[in-house]
Amino acid sequence: MSRPFVSALVACSIAASSAFARGDVPEGAREKQLVVVSFDGAHDNRLWEKSRALARRTGAHFTYFLSCTFLFTKDERASYQAPQQKRGRSNVGFGQTQEEVVTLLGEIWLAHLEGHDIGSHACGHFDGGRWSAADWSAEFAFFNDALRQAWQKAGVGEREPAGWQDFASKDIKGFRAPYLSAGSGLVAALKRHGFVYDASLVSKGPSLPRETDGLMRFALPLIPEGDAGRPVIAMDYNLFVRHSMGVENSKKSAAFEERALKAYRSAFKRQYDGERIPLQLGFHFVEMNGGAYWRALDRFLTEVCTEPDVACVSHREAMEIVAERRKTARAVPQSL
Repeated sequence: MSRPFVSALVACSIAASSAFARGDVPEGAREKQLVVVSFDGAHDNRLWEKSRALARRTGAHFTYFLSCTFLFTKDERASYQAPQQKRGRSNVGFGQTQEEVVTLLGEIWLAHLEGHDIGSHACGHFDGGRWSAADWSAEFAFFNDALRQAWQKAGVGEREPAGWQDFASKDIKGFRAPYLSAGSGLVAALKRHGFVYDASLVSKGPSLPRETDGLMRFALPLIPEGDAGRPVIAMDYNLFVRHSMGVENSKKSAAFEERALKAYRSAFKRQYDGERIPLQLGFHFVEMNGGAYWRALDRFLTEVCTEPDVACVSHREAMEIVAERRKTARAVPQSL
C-alpha cells in the first residue's frame, strides 16, 4: 500500500518545536527534565504507526534502533551472513513479504521527516559480546548497504524518496547492541563507522552519558519496581521477565501495566525533584503481556511530556543537549 509523505506543514511544526526539543530554559530556571524513549527492532508496521501517533499526541521524539534483516524478505536471506554464523541466519527473522518491506521503508522515512532518530540495532540480532572490531565492522557495513539499497532491492526503486541516500549514508549515528552485549571490539568499530553515540550500557540508576574518545555512551538505568522496590533494567522485556518469567500472561495485563507505570512515575519523580538526570526507558516492537508496557508508556508520556519543564527527546537530541549543558557549565566562572 502506498503512503503519502508528510507535507511541509510537518516540517514547519518540527521547526516551531525546536526550542522545546533542545530543552531550552529561561535564564535562572532549572534545566528541563529529559525523558529518552527508544524502541529496539523497529519492524512491526502497526507499531510504527502506533508509536508515531503517540509521539504526535505528546510532542515526543523517539529513537528507533532498526534491525536490518527486516529490510528484505526471507527469499533474500542468503545475502546476509553475520559474523561467526551460518549464511542466511537471523535470530529475529526477515521481512514477511515485499509489500511489508515497502511499507516499513515508508514508515522509516516518515519517522525521519517527523524528527525521530533512526539508529542501528545491527542486523540479525546476534550476541556480539565476543565479536572483534572487524566482526562489528562487517555487520555495520552490511547494515549500511542494506539501508541504502532497500528500495531497489524491494523492487520499487522509482519510489525511493529524494534524500533517502543522504539519510542512509549520513544520518544513522546511534547504535544499541542486541542483548546490550557490547564486547571489547565494539567501540573501535563504532568510531570507524562514524557513529557518535552508543546506547548499549546499563547503569545502577539514571546517569549522564559519558564520553569515550568522542563517542557518547548512554546507559539504560536500573529502576526500583514492585512492592519491594527491587531494581530492574528500565526496559519492557526485563519487566516481562520479572512479571511473568517471560511467558505471556494477558490475564494479568492490567496489573502489570499498573506496576510498570508506577515504576516509570517513581523513577521520573526522583529525577524531576532531584538532579534532573535524563531518564531513559527502553521498549521493543512487541507488545508483551497483552500490551501492558506499551499502555503504561502511553499513559506515562501523556502525563509528563506536555509539562513545560520536561522534554521528551531522542538519544541524538539528548546527546546534543547534554553536550551543550556541559559546554555552558565549563564556561561559567567558578566563585572564589
